Amino acid sequence: MTPNAKANRPLSPHIQIYRWTLTMAMSIVHRATGIALYAGTVLLAWWLVAAAMGPEAFSWVDAFFGSLIGRLILFGYTWALIQHMLSGIKHFLWDFGAATDAVGRELVTRITVIGAVALTMIVWVVALVVR
Repeated sequence: MTPNAKANRPLSPHIQIYRWTLTMAMSIVHRATGIALYAGTVLLAWWLVAAAMGPEAFSWVDAFFGSLIGRLILFGYTWALIQHMLSGIKHFLWDFGAATDAVGRELVTRITVIGAVALTMIVWVVALVVR
């Protein structure tokens, strides 16, 4: 190959080269849930400030979180929190070299996804029963 000839390959790998895996997708979801937790934490702070301001301010915030859209936001926040936590535990395991082979990575990622959905449902069922 001459020095001025162009190779028929990209200079760096990009999204069209790789075959998507669950592990790759959940890596992106981990970042997205981290960002979503910032917004959810602002809502949590709003709820706490309203509780400190008195019954009138708290009743307005409580009405918002009691509405359908408020409950959907809280459900999403719960899932994002649990998903991000379990994904963090998965990365912690990987830091120790556990489940770093191809089969182990996919298995732990599947457990993370299923666990996040299951734990979110359990939290909400318990919360609705207790309420």
